Amino acid sequence: MNDRDARDTRGAGDTEDRADDPWMLGLHSDTGYLLYRLGQRSGQLFNAALQESGLRLRHYAVLRYLATVEGALQRELSTRLGYDPSAIVGLVDDLERLALVERRPAPGDRRSRIVVLTAAGRGYLKDTDRSSRRVTDGLLAPLSEEERAVLHALLRRVAEPAVEPATD
Repeated sequence: MNDRDARDTRGAGDTEDRADDPWMLGLHSDTGYLLYRLGQRSGQLFNAALQESGLRLRHYAVLRYLATVEGALQRELSTRLGYDPSAIVGLVDDLERLALVERRPAPGDRRSRIVVLTAAGRGYLKDTDRSSRRVTDGLLAPLSEEERAVLHALLRRVAEPAVEPATD
C-alpha cells in the first residue's frame, strides 16, 4: 500500500494529518512553519483557557502589556503588540466595557488619551496567571528547564529585534 492509499483508508471525517506523512516531514523541516503551528496551537490553548471569562488571547495580551507600563496610547499598543490599529480600538472598547481598562487624558496632551489598566484588570491578570502558566507548561512539557530558558531567550531575540540606533 502506498502513502496515498494509507491516507485514503482513514475515515471520511478524519482530516488529521499524521506527523509521519511524507509531505508533513517536509513541512516539519521548515522552521517558519513550525513557529506558525506552535503559535496557532498556543493561541487555541490560551483562548480555551480564557473562554470562561469571555476574553481572548488578544485581550489578554493588551492587559499583560498594560501591566508593564503606566498607560499607553492606542497607537503604542498597536505597535508594541503588532495588531492593526482598528483591532486595538475594538479590543480596548471590550476591555473598557468590562472595567478592566480605562481611557484617561494623556499627561501633557489633553487631546490624547492613554489606556490604563484598572484594579479590576490587575485582579483579572492575577486570577488568570495560573491557567496561563498551565498552558505554557503544557506546550513546553517536552523541554527541560534549561531548554525552556534557551527557547525563551531565542524567541525574544527573534520576536523583538533590537531597535536600530538613531543616526544624525
